[in-house]
Amino acid sequence: MSEMTDNLLQERLRKVESILVTQARPTDEKSPYFELAKKYDLKVDFRPFIEVKGLDHRDFRRQKVDILAHTAIILTSRNAVDNFFRIAKELRIEIPIDMKYFCISEQTANYLQKYIVIRKRKIFVGQKTAADLESLILKHKTEKFLFPCSNIRSNEIPNLMNRNDLHLTEAIMYETVPADLSDLTEVFYDIICFYSPSGITSLDSNFPNWQQNNTRLAAFGPTTAKAIRDAGYILDIEAPLPNAPSMTGALELYIKKANHLS
Repeated sequence: MSEMTDNLLQERLRKVESILVTQARPTDEKSPYFELAKKYDLKVDFRPFIEVKGLDHRDFRRQKVDILAHTAIILTSRNAVDNFFRIAKELRIEIPIDMKYFCISEQTANYLQKYIVIRKRKIFVGQKTAADLESLILKHKTEKFLFPCSNIRSNEIPNLMNRNDLHLTEAIMYETVPADLSDLTEVFYDIICFYSPSGITSLDSNFPNWQQNNTRLAAFGPTTAKAIRDAGYILDIEAPLPNAPSMTGALELYIKKANHLS
């Protein structure tokens, strides 16, 4: 389905009373989702549409990846951290103390404390994206990098390494799979918020005959937006926007407009 015209999107503006967020419920009670619900008297539910499953160490072996042949690890998420150390433990591999860790964010770096004593290790930390890591990685060109990742991953890290002609081994250590959503069969929401193409895959996998009708779909990021359109659905809300850098910000702009017209 081609991108919808402004007129059609305007026709779909209806009062919003319920929102389904396809992520886990925030642990922070000051989350902007809770503030949005309170401010506009909304029902906001949280339900992950995807789940992460660790790859069995026997399946990992079939990739013929020698962890100890590498001198640096690139970690882009907590899932990558958990499954890297899990696989190492199951294979009885002791990670050398001089192994270098390149973490995409401070959150990921801090999470390493669950497995190692940080002050004794060489850890390099980016701000938030793969691009932030590039200058740090380029200072260590001779390292042999291992990239623990999911069966579904972005191309940012591989592209970064390829354009700089650096050694990189991808190691699939966990899988992103559709969650079981069978209990939602007769449940309806005014808006469903998606944050990755995997969420759309899960929707189609769980409900192959699902009809969008008046349900409005929201997407965070261009790849998610494209996945919604490619699946033949109407994308009503897109984030980030110049005046709304977050999903909740984009939702609020839409709710103000929709509820004002209703």
